[in-house]
Amino acid sequence: MKIVVTGATGFIGAHLVSELLSRGHEILALVRNESNARSFHWSSEVRLVTADIGCRDSGFFERLGDQDAIIHLAWPGLPNYHAPFHFEENLPTAYRFLTQCVTAGISQVLVTGTCFEYGMREGCLSEGLECQPTNAYSLAKDTLRKFLEVWGQQRPFTLQWARLFYMYGEGQNPRSLLAQLDRAIDDGDAVFNMSGGEQLRDYLPVEQVAQRLALLVEHPELTGVTNICSGAPISVRRLVEQRIAERDAQIALNLGHYPYPSYEPMAFWGDSGRLQSLAAGL
Repeated sequence: MKIVVTGATGFIGAHLVSELLSRGHEILALVRNESNARSFHWSSEVRLVTADIGCRDSGFFERLGDQDAIIHLAWPGLPNYHAPFHFEENLPTAYRFLTQCVTAGISQVLVTGTCFEYGMREGCLSEGLECQPTNAYSLAKDTLRKFLEVWGQQRPFTLQWARLFYMYGEGQNPRSLLAQLDRAIDDGDAVFNMSGGEQLRDYLPVEQVAQRLALLVEHPELTGVTNICSGAPISVRRLVEQRIAERDAQIALNLGHYPYPSYEPMAFWGDSGRLQSLAAGL
């Protein structure tokens, strides 16, 4: 397949491009900074196009050429989940860009959403649940999906919505939990401050996230929402303890130093059955 990837130099994108190349796909990576993109090991194997998807360049879509699918990862401003720019800027920009891609002839669109679209529900979250977003980021994502679904009634195309849960690995945000833990271990800290750690979450290594996204785009018949998750809840404390053991580190946990986040429930994880059923049939 010929696949356009936005956000190719981001945390997920860098791993996804590698995965797609390993599966034999032809990749066009949309980047804002070409010199930065050239630092990635896969840069010589892809076609790099420098562009800002928010700019209205009349010749932009002609430069893309004939493409089979687009995977839209780009979404500026994270991890600030509450700022209104998510629906004031990111939402209209993404909607305009993706509808223009379809108008230009790209018939398959895969967009990454977020588990926060489910809202403050607890337990196992399946794709059929009604969304109840409670922050600006999840509201914008959920609204984008609905906009695209309605627009697609007038101009049919394949829409795949990959709802991401939690992930970790090389290139993760330095403010994320495991990145902070690794830094504390590297610095020789005696203590690591964290919350009580009893919240249950759904984590995947970013390499597995990339594999699942690649599998999904290879199967356009799997339309609508698909959870990208492990389906196996783990406590945050257990996740941290596993990481300490993997690194054979000696660092004490200062549990309860930080309060539990107010924007997410204590215990939730994804139902991974939809994508697992597809993988099992291969």
